[in-house]
Amino acid sequence: MQHSAAKKPSVICVMGPTASGKTDLAMQLCDRLPCELISVDSAMIYRGMDIGTAKPEREVLRAYPHRLVDILDPVEAYSAAQFRADALQAITEIQQAGRVPVLVGGTMLYFNALQQGLADLPEADPIIRARIEAEAAERGWPAIHARLAELDPEGARRLKPNDAQRLQRALEVVELTGKPISEHWREQGDAALPFDIIPIALSPGERSRLHQRIEQRFDIMLQAGFEDEVRALWERGDLQANMPSIRCVGYRQMWSYFNDEYDREMMRYKAIVATRQLAKRQLTWLRGWDGVHWLESESSNLVADVLKLSDAAVI
Repeated sequence: MQHSAAKKPSVICVMGPTASGKTDLAMQLCDRLPCELISVDSAMIYRGMDIGTAKPEREVLRAYPHRLVDILDPVEAYSAAQFRADALQAITEIQQAGRVPVLVGGTMLYFNALQQGLADLPEADPIIRARIEAEAAERGWPAIHARLAELDPEGARRLKPNDAQRLQRALEVVELTGKPISEHWREQGDAALPFDIIPIALSPGERSRLHQRIEQRFDIMLQAGFEDEVRALWERGDLQANMPSIRCVGYRQMWSYFNDEYDREMMRYKAIVATRQLAKRQLTWLRGWDGVHWLESESSNLVADVLKLSDAAVI
C-alpha cells in the first residue's frame, strides 16, 4: 500500500455499545478490505474468560485473528498506557505489511488513550479530594461543575454536571498544577499520531431493542456454560473480587453469587442491569467524540456505508 508523503495512512475504529454487533461488522470488513483486527476490549485480553466476554470462538479467531486477545492471565493487570503502546506497535506492524488496521471493541478508555494520549497528571491527593467531596455533598455536583467552568471552561464543556469522578479529578488537577486539565489534554493531543482515525460508531437504535439484545445475550452465555467458566476462575484461589479481570461486567456479579451474596436469579438480574449501564456509559462517551460517523447497527447497508467512509484507508 502506497501513501503520499502528504497523506497519512488511515486506521478504522469500529466502536459502539456492548451487544451492538461490532465484531461481526469488523469481520465483514476483513472480507472486503485488506484488514487486520486489533481488539479494544479490557476483558478479552484475559485467557480463560471467553463466554462472558463474548469472545469470538476459536475457529472464528483462526479465520479472523484479533491482536490483543488472550494476552494475559486473569491475575494480571493491564493499563490504558500499556494498551496504547501495544496498539501503536500493532498498527505500525500492520501498516508496514501494507494492510489496514481495524480497531474493534467497546473499552472507551482505551480508544481515548489511543486518540488523546495520556497526560502526565499528578497522583491523587486525598485531602483535596475529601474537600471537593464535602463541597459536593453540601452544594451538589452541578455547583462543582459551575466552579470548574470558571477555572477551565473547555474542560467543563467536556464533562457532564453530574460526572462526579471526572469533575473531582479536573478540579484536583487545577489545584495541584495550577493548570487546567484541558491544557494537559491538549499537550497530549493526537497531533503526534502518524495516522488518521476513521471513527465509526454503531447506533443500537431504540433503547428497548438494545436492552432486549443484552438480556438475550446474557441468557445465551448462561446456556453456553458461563457459570462453569467463572467457577473455574473462582476455584483457582489466586483471584480476588477487586482484581480488574473479576470486576468485568458479568464476572463480578457471578463472583458475588458464588460468595453467597445473593441467589442465581438476582445474579442474572444484576448482571443484565450492569451491562445496560455499561452500554449507557459507552454511548455517552461516543456522543462526546467529535467527528464520529454514526451508523445504524441493524442497517442492511451497514458494510457498504463503512466501505464508503473507508475509501481513504485503502488508497
